[in-house]
Amino acid sequence: MTELSRGVRLGVDVGQVRIGVSRSDPHGVLATPLVTVAREQNPRPDAMPSDLAQLAALVVEHEAVEVVVGLPVNLAGRHGPAAEHVKAYARQLAEVIAPVPVTLTDERMSTVVASRRLAERGVRGKKQRAVVDQAAAVEILQSWLETQRRRT
Repeated sequence: MTELSRGVRLGVDVGQVRIGVSRSDPHGVLATPLVTVAREQNPRPDAMPSDLAQLAALVVEHEAVEVVVGLPVNLAGRHGPAAEHVKAYARQLAEVIAPVPVTLTDERMSTVVASRRLAERGVRGKKQRAVVDQAAAVEILQSWLETQRRRT
């Protein structure tokens, strides 16, 4: 197997209301929180939703070589309505940021794990809601990076 190519990767946790975004260092060792993007709830059919535009701008700003999107697979390993929604969103994102690839990765429990870790650090309530999406994006990207390293 080849080594993971150098470059920043963005991790994305797609929610109905917010999108958490994380980024890796260029060596692909550590994921860190970046930003939470508000989902545009009623985008005009003839315009790109503001959240997709913001994600595209982040790809350019951080010179990302890949975007890793968490796919909410249910505990039985099946793709329910949430997974179909994320797959559709990932397809839209891939069109907007091409040729930068978009990769889907199993994110089972990422938000649960992120919430637990934040609570362990004493971050609760409104403060936790403000950062849990970014923390989930960190969990998604860090898990993906570690999987890639194990394969090399």
